[in-house]
Amino acid sequence: MPDADLVHVIDDDEAVRDSLTFLLRAADFNVVAHQSATHFLATLPQGIEGCVITDVRMPDMSGLDLLKRLRGSSCMIPVIVMTGHGDIQLAVEAMKAGAIDFLEKPFDDDRVLTAVRAALDARRAQDERAGKRSEIGERLESLSQRERQVLDGLVAGLPNKTIAHDLGISPRTVEVYRANVMTKMQAGSLSELVRMVLLVQPS
Repeated sequence: MPDADLVHVIDDDEAVRDSLTFLLRAADFNVVAHQSATHFLATLPQGIEGCVITDVRMPDMSGLDLLKRLRGSSCMIPVIVMTGHGDIQLAVEAMKAGAIDFLEKPFDDDRVLTAVRAALDARRAQDERAGKRSEIGERLESLSQRERQVLDGLVAGLPNKTIAHDLGISPRTVEVYRANVMTKMQAGSLSELVRMVLLVQPS
């Protein structure tokens, strides 16, 4: 079982930990159980994979505090929070803080498995976007200064004549630089080129 399918279960209630661990392992997930958020953080590896299911109400550090700690350290692992009866407000607060989903106790097995699969799918998509951004960044680095200037004009939606005027070169020269940009960026169309640049720009 790859680490990408790892599920960290965090709950101070041993019965809940055991129940979730049994359910997830029966569904072929790799599971690591933790009795507290502090225990989880103490054993947190670099480049943590998979996803987290954590109870909201726990001694020492709540699930919400854990979520804020993870996001504060730029750890974007998907987090599912578990709530007891009457804790919906806390669940909503956790969602606003970056939780991907919440589960209400007592659990419906199918609901738990669906939430975990969605969280892991989101993590894989996140990793793919990160890899894509890295590739695009390398392609951007390969552009000359003039090619980058032409690229900026294209992304801004400017026609070749306007770019040529702004840079003090001929429209034909802009076309040459534009072709070079498309080749180096491995873009099949202008729309694809724009999407690439938008992907690596900070939101």
